[in-house]
Order: sequence, then C-alpha cells, then structure tokens
Amino acid sequence: MNVMASNLAQLPEPDPLRAVTVSRDVQEFDLLIEDMEAELGEGWGDLSFAEAITFLRQDEARELEFIVIAADKEDEAQLPLLLDVTRQAKRAGLSVILIAEGLGPMTMHEMLRAGADDFAPYPLPENALAEAVARIRTQAPPGASDALLKAGSETVESTVVPASPTGGGNKTEAALFAIQSAAGGNGASTVAVNLAWELANLPSEEAPSVILIDLGLQFGSVGTYLDLARKSSTYDVLTDIGSMDEQAFKQSLTPYRDKLQVFTAPAEVLPLDVIGPDEVSALLKLARACFDVVIVDMPGAMTGWTETVLKTADIYFICCELEVRSAQNTLRFQRLLQGEGIAMDHVAYLLNRAPGKLDMTGRGRIDKFSESLDLKFHAVLPDGGKQVTEVNDQASPLRELAARNGLTKEIAKLAKDLQKIREEVEGKAAAKAKGPAKKKAIFGLQFG
Repeated sequence: MNVMASNLAQLPEPDPLRAVTVSRDVQEFDLLIEDMEAELGEGWGDLSFAEAITFLRQDEARELEFIVIAADKEDEAQLPLLLDVTRQAKRAGLSVILIAEGLGPMTMHEMLRAGADDFAPYPLPENALAEAVARIRTQAPPGASDALLKAGSETVESTVVPASPTGGGNKTEAALFAIQSAAGGNGASTVAVNLAWELANLPSEEAPSVILIDLGLQFGSVGTYLDLARKSSTYDVLTDIGSMDEQAFKQSLTPYRDKLQVFTAPAEVLPLDVIGPDEVSALLKLARACFDVVIVDMPGAMTGWTETVLKTADIYFICCELEVRSAQNTLRFQRLLQGEGIAMDHVAYLLNRAPGKLDMTGRGRIDKFSESLDLKFHAVLPDGGKQVTEVNDQASPLRELAARNGLTKEIAKLAKDLQKIREEVEGKAAAKAKGPAKKKAIFGLQFG
C-alpha cells in the first residue's frame, strides 16, 4: 500500500483547465484540436452547445481565460443556441473566439454583435489561433466598452458605461411612458412603435436615446411591426435580469436602423406570471439607466406586475376608441385603481381612430365619451385608414411610408410634446441638483 501511495504521489498534476471549445462535434475540426494542444497542452476541454450553456452558468467557468466556438454551415440552423452560448460566456466574463467554416454574413454579424471578441476562418491558417489568443490576452478586461465595440456590438455606446444600474454621474432619470389598450385592437402597439420612432428621430441636436420594450409576453407584435426577429434569449434575460449589468442588458437588445433599440417579446408564448414585480422593476431600472426615453408596450391583460409599471411610469397612456368596449373597460380600469388606492394623476388617455373633421357628430361623441368617464384626452389621433394596416404589414414605421398620413403627423406632434416636457423637467432637475436639497425629479402631467 505504501509503494502504491508513493507511486501515485509522483504522478504529475493535470493541467488546470484554461479554455474550452464549444462545437457540435470537435472531431470535425481536427486542425483546431492540434492548435489548441499546441497553445494550451492538456489545459483545455470540449463541450457541446447544450453542455456549454449549463457549464457557463457555474462558478468554475469564470476561472477560464476564453472559449472557442467552432461552427460550420450546418450549425446555422442552431443560431439562437450559438448566440446564447456567446452571451452566457460574456456574462461569465470570458473572451470568445469564433472559428467559422462556411457561415453566412448575417450569421457572422449576429455572432459578432452578440459579443464574439475575435474570429478566424476554418481551415485555420498557420498561427491564426495563437494570434487570436494573443490579441484577446492583450485586450482590456472582458466587459470594457471598447472590447465590446471591437467585437461588433452595435448596442454599446463608445463611451464607458457605468457598471452601476443607477446611471450615475449627472444623468437625470430617464422618462418612461407606458401604453396599454383599453380593448383589443385599439392600436396601442402601433402608437407605441411609431411614438418611439418619432422620438428617436427628433431633429434636436440632443435627440434622446430611445428604447422600446415589448412586454406582450404572449402575443407582443412590436418585433413584427419592425421586422425584427424575436430573440430566444428574451426569456433568460427576463428571469435573470437581477444579475445583469448595463452592458449585458444592451447586448440583449435588437437595434432598428441604428436609431432605436428594441427589447422584443419572447420567441415562445409565455404565461404572464412567468415574471413578477421584482423582475419588471429591475428591467425598467436598467432601461432608464441606459437610455433617455423608455417606451413600454403593455399587454392587454392586467397582470401581477401591471401596478409596478403603472407606478414607475411618468405617464401611463390608455389607448381608447369611440366604442362601448373601450368605454366599459376604461371605467373598469378606473374603478380598479380607485379600489386599490392607486393614484391616477399620471394616467393619461389617447383617443385613437378619432372621427374626421367632416364627421359633424364626431366632436359631440368625443365630448360625451369624456364626460361619461370624467376624463380628458391628452391627444386625439385620427383614423389613418387602410394605409396604416398596409404599412404595418410591410414592417415599417409610418414616417417611412406614410409621412403625410394624419396619424403620422399627430404622433409626431405627441412626440415633440413629450420631448419638450422631458427637457423642461430635466432642466428643473439639474437646477435642483445644484441646491443643498437633492430631491428626485417628478415627471408628470396634470390632466383635467
């Protein structure tokens, strides 16, 4: 027994794990195996895509230097899984090297935007892996803004983003506007999408940065109206939002024409209670820390976290139509808030598909609707007709294909109105910040 113990004691310690390859079958990348052995000896391992997702969530993963994702054309069908592996590696603080054989340009773009730090084609040129490893070792620590920009992330600003989700610095708290339909088909999503686009395209020299969040967890249509793919990672982000920082959150967004950032609805139909008030509060806090204006498209149903959004929003819009359904549901909504003791001073109403000027009885019907519910409309949006439906079907904002439509013009006016109020409130907040008493700025409107 002593001889055996002595012999075992003399066996060399295995090399510590310094990196892993992630692939469908690493044996199909024999040149990569040779280069990994030349670079790391026995200090590396191999995982499948599914195994990598599990491993990268463990504490042991943070001890690695980097991961190498090897993919070929056959793996393009699993692009969401590849993106999930990349994002999970970035959350663990690891650098990502992509080895690609025959991947299309769109797939490459998505991988780089998800956070891949370096790239090499396969078959690997001589010293290509060694040079890639050398580059990532000399880069700034993972998570730095410049490293993310070099990786092709279009959603990270060129300035260093504070790690704290509170924004920090002199940045005032972002304005948050939520929009909910009083009844199905009242057009809240159409208004939300186009209001966000108008705000993002204001001609001001200091146009706000805008994020549009689709909280329609079951049938949200923001992505459809903008021709954006729903990300499979949305569920993971929503359920793990408490552990995310600003940079990780920005990487979960989808840019639209480099002017608007969108948090799409999940790819699957999820129960509305899959998230709670804490997750929604953390999501909105991150969004307000990263952007100047947050637009939230709410689901038609009342949820356990509706109150969270309602209390957080600076203005909570209810989108109505001149119909019995909208009137009844609006009344029920008002009674619900009163019964729960929730203040209604920041609840506002939008009338969509309003009667045209040639409708002689239209003004009277609007006044009767307002009087019966004891409310005033913050904005009256005209009926844009079939053109609005056609533009939505072409997945484009109204401004791009129907600039002369009456609805487009009124939403643009609403955007300018909200921006003006936002700037005034920011000015007051900045003035108060200079005084001895630093109070949180209240962003709200008085109606009625």
